[in-house]
Amino acid sequence: MTHSQAEENYLKAIFSISEKEGKAASTNAIAAMMQTTAASVTDMLRRLSEKNLIAYEKYRGVTLSESGHKVATALIRKHRLWEVFLVDKLGFTWDEVHEFAEQLEHVQGDALVNRLDQFLGNPKFDPHGDPIPDAQGRWTHRPQALLSTLQTGDRGVVTGVEDHTTAFLQYLDQQGLALGASLEVIERFPYDHSLRVRTHGDRELVLSEKVCQNLYVRTLNT
Repeated sequence: MTHSQAEENYLKAIFSISEKEGKAASTNAIAAMMQTTAASVTDMLRRLSEKNLIAYEKYRGVTLSESGHKVATALIRKHRLWEVFLVDKLGFTWDEVHEFAEQLEHVQGDALVNRLDQFLGNPKFDPHGDPIPDAQGRWTHRPQALLSTLQTGDRGVVTGVEDHTTAFLQYLDQQGLALGASLEVIERFPYDHSLRVRTHGDRELVLSEKVCQNLYVRTLNT
């Protein structure tokens, strides 16, 4: 069964909301992510339900059916593989690729996606550190924590971001905090929960609470 781009985008939004919040996606949350009205969301949910892609319970929210979950996972797989291709093979920066991948993820054809995966060397993570599901929908997970949870003396390596906006990614580039960058927490400031960190070359940075809550690291001392 084929699905429209709008239907696919809704399925991906429901997947993302449910994963982040750990519960069924509410109509309001979907409307906010899709930047549309609750009435428009309700109409789309009716269409998706008729295709058995979602389960909707009034006042409880929306969950993906098995087939809906499969569609959403395939979309995310394509999106993240295209991001790897754009960065690794075409030289785009990590803050430039999202919109391109949003368009490319709707290109149909399992053979194309699988060939792309092989061409890229079967990457497990995209340029933002997010896991890429394989052709069977299996995800690779790794231990990581938000920088905000680290204590003084803790050391880590940057593995991903929670905030994918262009402004945040460009800020990280300016601070030299790309994926793989090492850092050590040398001071926590109770007043505003910011952190002073030491990066490679003994460079010191003071990072705001907002930055620390959007940056994932793999700790090195646990």
